[in-house]
Amino acid sequence: VQLQASGGGLGQPGGSLRLSCAASGIRLERYTVVWFRQAPGKEREGVSCISDSDRAVTYYRDSVKGRFTISRDNAKNTAYLQMNSLKPEDTAVYSCYAFLGNDYWGQGTEVTVSS
Repeated sequence: VQLQASGGGLGQPGGSLRLSCAASGIRLERYTVVWFRQAPGKEREGVSCISDSDRAVTYYRDSVKGRFTISRDNAKNTAYLQMNSLKPEDTAVYSCYAFLGNDYWGQGTEVTVSS
């Protein structure tokens, strides 16, 4: 089982980035997927999550509401985090996590928001 996070990089304030979390070895649609981030010198925090595809309930932390959108493409076995209106405080390493009884972590992808 592998979760492959990608899509990080340098984003400008007000700009956009889309993170991907591609799964292999599991049917990601059955799993709750969570995006976490950890900024330098800070603790890891949950950013957004989406429940299994049957319910598709989403959650966002207050600081990203209205700017970030979590979604999944079941045909691609991939979850996404669309990040719009980026702010410097969004700078962090972002990781995806999937759980359904068992749990799996993807490696982090670094996001830097700077002009």
